[in-house]
Amino acid sequence: MLASKTHETKTTHDRPVAITEQNFSAEVLESDVPVVVDFWAPWCGPCRQIGPVLDRLASQHAGQVKVGKVNVDEEQVLAGAFQIRGIPTLVVLRNGKVEGQIVGFPGPAPLADLFGKLSRGESLR
Repeated sequence: MLASKTHETKTTHDRPVAITEQNFSAEVLESDVPVVVDFWAPWCGPCRQIGPVLDRLASQHAGQVKVGKVNVDEEQVLAGAFQIRGIPTLVVLRNGKVEGQIVGFPGPAPLADLFGKLSRGESLR
């Protein structure tokens, strides 16, 4: 019974979700929580640096903020739709609308601040 109860209360978004053209609408546009979409590539050094920070923040803010990852090499249409010119680029969407964008890796502290604001429902503008 206890295991069942624990399973029921655990969120399914405690780690980043791979975003593709096929699941973009369901995972991002229709999300009931803000989504931080990380546009990245495996060969990108700064992308590899930001990855563990986003993993930790996704876990810490599970159920309040979702992290999605778009591999720009595999999802060129999505990268083009958001006019991604440099990576990593983080695009913040709330209620299906872009609310903010960060190009590059600003460091762990600014990202923690961003996730805190999103968790509290604060505006980024």
